[in-house]
Amino acid sequence: MVSSNNDKTIKDVLEQLFKAFGWTEKMDGVRIINAWDKVVGSIIAKHTLNLFVKNKVLHVDVDSSALKNEIFMERSSIIKKLNNEIGKEVITDIILK
Repeated sequence: MVSSNNDKTIKDVLEQLFKAFGWTEKMDGVRIINAWDKVVGSIIAKHTLNLFVKNKVLHVDVDSSALKNEIFMERSSIIKKLNNEIGKEVITDIILK
């Protein structure tokens, strides 16, 4: 049996792999999008489309001008809640379309 000082958890190996291939930011973006419904609630989530993260900005299409205004007014709070849900700062702004 061979023993090594290079014992690493699968989590550590995956994190290194993601960093090496530049996948960390993409996965963080996916995690933000997956947390969107939980953070904003089902009513707002039903009226949002085409979410994506680029350069630490969450882009969101909204099909209701009233909800678009509500999200705009609460965007600082939403950003904090989304980042807290992920456990690190992934986004710094939200752009509504």
